[in-house]
Amino acid sequence: MKTIYLLLSLLTVSGYALAQQKDTYYLFTYFKGNGEDGLHLAYSTDGYRFETLKNDASFLTPTVGKDKLMRDPCLIKGPDGLFHMVWTVSWNEKGIGYASSKDLIHWSEQQYIPVMEHEAGARNTWAPEIFYDKATKQYMIYWATTIKGRFPETQSTEENAYNHRMYYVTTKDFNTFSETKLLYEPGFNVIDATIQQNGKQYVMFLKDETRTPPQKNLKLAFADQITGPYTKAGAPITGNYWAEGPTVAKVGKQWVVYFDKYRDHKYGAVASEDLKTWTDISDKVEFPKGTRHGTIIPVTKQELDALLK
Repeated sequence: MKTIYLLLSLLTVSGYALAQQKDTYYLFTYFKGNGEDGLHLAYSTDGYRFETLKNDASFLTPTVGKDKLMRDPCLIKGPDGLFHMVWTVSWNEKGIGYASSKDLIHWSEQQYIPVMEHEAGARNTWAPEIFYDKATKQYMIYWATTIKGRFPETQSTEENAYNHRMYYVTTKDFNTFSETKLLYEPGFNVIDATIQQNGKQYVMFLKDETRTPPQKNLKLAFADQITGPYTKAGAPITGNYWAEGPTVAKVGKQWVVYFDKYRDHKYGAVASEDLKTWTDISDKVEFPKGTRHGTIIPVTKQELDALLK
């Protein structure tokens, strides 16, 4: 009988250990203030409550761009085992920042990528994101830019007359890049897009930046290829508040979209199992004080343990 109990105990402990190894942990990249001090990281064991790492000190100080900012840091892990990150370097420059790391502690030399330098009328390059596409075996970097005189049908004089559309480049090595192309023109001022893959379909979560009449909400569009064409944007998935900076994670069976309720100075979230019916779960999420939008990615226990140390 003792032998049976011992075996059961060993199986239980072993099963628990395996379960722990299979657990998904979540890492959140963000900035504070204007992005002057660089990259901040937080973690979560359940996808809802996030705690700061390194006592909320910066992991990487920005060095590129005239303003040397690190806003909107977007991080992914590539098939090469490296973490690749892009970010907004300035309010009014025509390029973005890039760096890579094996462990999120030691980083490569920072690089300025001049993705909009060829456009004389380009006013900015904001909130870049990065996606590795297995189908084409290349990375796509995409962002929002206002080009003076483009899309006059949605031009407004409010909010500094910004009138964004989404643009992109592709690369396989972060040394050579494709020419810049238009990614999404939804017929309104659009910003803060982030793309996820759902089976063979690509899902773009985006912000409708329309000021009059005010939208300031998040919507979805779909495509069969990472570069589009994307469908017309659907109905808002966020509520009666202004939302921006969406980032998306799978938590169990649910798609969870986290976003900055920037007028309320706090984070919110909505969840769905089918990308059609959405439930506001803002009361279930908790983020560090002063968090500005970034991205959430899954990490292993080993990767998280290294950062906790």
